[in-house]
Amino acid sequence: MSIAEGADDGGPASAGGCTPGAAVGELGEEALLAAFTPLLPQAEQEVVPSGDDCAVVAAPDGRFCVSTDVLVQGEHFRTDWSTARDIGARAAAQNLADIAAMGAHPTALVVSLVLPRTTPVAWVQDLARGFADACRGTGAGVVGGDLSVGERVVIAVTVHGDLGGRRPVLRSGARAGDVVVHAGTLGRSAAGLALLQAGLDDRAGGWGEAAAAARTGIVSECLAVYRAPSPPLSAGPALADAGATAMLDVSDGLLRDAGRIARASGVVVEIAEPDDASGAGRVGLSADLAALEPVAGMLREDVVAARALARQWVLTGGEDHGLLATFAPTAVRELPTSARVIGAVRARRVGEEAGVLLGGRVPEQLGWDHFRA
Repeated sequence: MSIAEGADDGGPASAGGCTPGAAVGELGEEALLAAFTPLLPQAEQEVVPSGDDCAVVAAPDGRFCVSTDVLVQGEHFRTDWSTARDIGARAAAQNLADIAAMGAHPTALVVSLVLPRTTPVAWVQDLARGFADACRGTGAGVVGGDLSVGERVVIAVTVHGDLGGRRPVLRSGARAGDVVVHAGTLGRSAAGLALLQAGLDDRAGGWGEAAAAARTGIVSECLAVYRAPSPPLSAGPALADAGATAMLDVSDGLLRDAGRIARASGVVVEIAEPDDASGAGRVGLSADLAALEPVAGMLREDVVAARALARQWVLTGGEDHGLLATFAPTAVRELPTSARVIGAVRARRVGEEAGVLLGGRVPEQLGWDHFRA
């Protein structure tokens, strides 16, 4: 998901809550490292810590999962919307979710930073605190990285994970007859982004009475998830242990990512309509739609238009980083309590391509694409 195209947020120097002080260009690399590395989380499986040419991390399983992601200022985050601590937590969380989606536990992160020379040291320290926030309770930590200078902030993260003896859960394992399951939230990050783009920033004022009254509920949740998502990391191994046949984290929208499972598995994934009244309890998407309608109502006066916007967030909004998985129907009773059934998998018909359907039809929109925004 991208922020508003062409946005210029002024850089980290304008980040809210950052105490004025020394900039990174005044310290030099070694002094900067000394200022923020003690704030980074330590990995439980770390054998040789950062400081040598390489860190050494134990891999008890004999295999390790690895993934990488990059965040670019002005494309993935704005420092006038998010604090450095938010941004650090977000950078860690979206990588940790990739490990969870394989059915693994995260063990270590390697973080490379590109920083303008004018970046306050306090901003970088808060970024490190954000990584610690996201890694707390996971056993993962930052074991190394790199620093460089550039015109805007870039955060590149590589994450490693341990399968603990499990088979990795791939995107390609969905089978006809499986049910489709989701754990976590949907649409909150997209709603939070839309609020910020509309000038409804709970940290900047300018809220009307109605908006102010909603700040403690779902509105606050949406803004928090956009700034620093909280993926259901423990659900990844739990879903794997319960028999997940395929899994990924929802980073680019439910429909787009469901289509990725469908194509990798050579099947058709059918997602139930959020408007389906049968979506109660642990079944369906109606609860997500109902939760987000009041938020959409702050941006659309017409009730029908507000419902359509909330529906769009649920189906195509990315970066909540929940987990989408498929299961044999007999395994549903073993699902973690956070998971709910939202669709089914079937075989392709003659001449039909693998892909995703919504309520039996090809969806008009799928979700986020970095190069088509």
